[in-house]
Order: sequence, then C-alpha cells, then structure tokens
Amino acid sequence: MNDSKVLELFGLSTRKNRPKSWPQIIKKQVCPFVDAKCFKVRKSQPNISIGTCAVRYGKDEKDVIICPNRLLERMQVFTDCLHLLTRHEPGNELHVVPEVSIPGGSVDYFLASTRDEKVRDFVAIEFQTLDTTGTVWPERERFRKAQGLKVKAADVNSTKSFGMNWKMTAKTILVQLHHKVDTLEHIGKRFVLVIQDHLLDYLQREFNFGHLKGVRSGDTMHIHAYRLVENRKQFQLQLDSRISTDAAGVAKCLGIQADTKVDLKVIVAELEKKISRQTLLSLGSL
Repeated sequence: MNDSKVLELFGLSTRKNRPKSWPQIIKKQVCPFVDAKCFKVRKSQPNISIGTCAVRYGKDEKDVIICPNRLLERMQVFTDCLHLLTRHEPGNELHVVPEVSIPGGSVDYFLASTRDEKVRDFVAIEFQTLDTTGTVWPERERFRKAQGLKVKAADVNSTKSFGMNWKMTAKTILVQLHHKVDTLEHIGKRFVLVIQDHLLDYLQREFNFGHLKGVRSGDTMHIHAYRLVENRKQFQLQLDSRISTDAAGVAKCLGIQADTKVDLKVIVAELEKKISRQTLLSLGSL
C-alpha cells in the first residue's frame, strides 16, 4: 500500500493507480485539468513542474487540495452555478471567462450567459485552495523513488516537510471577498466562492460564521464547498455543502466596512471583450 503524503500527481491518484506509465506522465508534466504544463514549478528549477494536486495531511489524514486548477475537474463547479444565472434562457450560450478585473481585484472566472454575443447574465466565481508552508518536494521524490525512478538521495532523505497555511489563506480570501461581493451586490449579481470542505470547516471554526446558515437564492455571496471522494481509480470532486450571505454578512465575518461600487456596464464591457469560441462552455468540455 502506497503511504506517500502526495495524494495526486499530475491529476492521477497515487493510491489507486499503479500505471507503468508513471515515468512518462511525470516527464510530460501535463495538468489534465487544463491540458497544459503544470504551472507549479520549483523556484530553483523552473523547468520542472512539481505536479502535486492534493496531499494527505495531519494526524487525521485530511485529503487536501493544494492547487486551484484541481477544481476544474469535469467543469462541475461551473454547472453547479447555473441556477444562479436567473436571466439565462434556453438558446443562450454559456461561456467561462477567466480573470476578469473588477473593483476590489481580479475574479478567477465569470460564468456568462450570452445571446448574439451580448452578455445577458453572469455569475462571478472565485477559487481558493489551501496554501502550503515548507515544501512538498521530498514527498514527491519519495513517491518517484517508489516507482523505480532515479532520484537524488538528498531529496528523499531530506527532513524538510510541509504544512497548511490555514490562517493566512482564510484571512486573505475573506478580505478580498468583502470588496468583490460589495461590488457585485450593488449591481444585483451573484458571487460564488469555490473551496474545499476542510477550508470551510476552518472558516466556520475560526471566524464569525454563525450567521451563515443555509442558502438564500437572493443572497449575493454563495460558498460551494467540495470534498474529494475516492472511486475505483481516481479521486473525484463532490459538492458537499452550500451556504450564502450578503455583503453585510461578509463584513460581519471580518468586522470591517468598505464601499466599492461599479456600474454594471463596466463589467459587461470587460466580459464581452474576452468572450470567444475558446471560452464557450460546451457539453464536450464536461
């Protein structure tokens, strides 16, 4: 039984897979969720992708996603936001538009409903996974060694480890959320934060989340929490829980206030500049 702390490498389960092709998979360095080279590279060797999507961490062995691109599996997180497109109609096209700037910062994705290349409705979607402290590299190299691959003794014998930066990850996302949610509430649109169940548990435990209970369709801010579920050969994302609130509720979590307003036409113009055939959400991408 493989006991590596690396749970997924380049999109494949290190627990369930025993592929003879591991050497080729690691050599190609391709992330299957974006069909491109994994962006997580070593600072000292930028030509080498680390490829760790998820790790098993802590005494209670939590399966923790550490790469935001891991959340793109099957594009499920976007289909789980379709109900928030209240002005979407049959016949409209759906587009997933990455990195759209609004007051308060850049939003990872917008799910937009369009007709005749004009935006009819949209939902802003932000991804947040756990940041690690230390280094996962020695664990990765130990896994490679177990597959019979040549590795450096200094790497596999390293005593360096990794941890989870729970506090900084949570604080950063909440501060950013407040500005973005306030902007979107002003124009009557929805914002979805996509996270893992473990991070939501931490937020509810460490911050003032007592007022976030259940889901109200009229709320601006929705949190969709996913967990990793094991099947026969791979891990799979599964929607675990949903909660929602408004801009005032986000401010209550932090005890801060801000005023960030923007006209609807500013965001629509930004979206329409970026929409193309490449952003089209089609059944073939699911």
